[in-house]
Amino acid sequence: QGLKPLVPTESPDLIFGTSKPTPGLPATEPSLNTNKVPDLQKVFQRSDGLPIHLKRGYPDKMLYRTTMALTIGGTIYCLIALYIASHPKTQ
Repeated sequence: QGLKPLVPTESPDLIFGTSKPTPGLPATEPSLNTNKVPDLQKVFQRSDGLPIHLKRGYPDKMLYRTTMALTIGGTIYCLIALYIASHPKTQ
């Protein structure tokens, strides 16, 4: 007769730690087995004078330019809309 043990005697079922392969993926997928972090660390830690958001080359440059163009275009559009709203049409 005593108190129930605080720690369960059985280990709980693993939820995320299964060692079974995912059914939809092939077992020999090379992109799943290679660790790309050390290579990316070398790229981003290189001291070449480029900002961190432009280190990976052409795709980063295009993404940066597209973002800047949309930002400037949106700002101009907002200023035009504000100007039009501040000068209502007279009837």
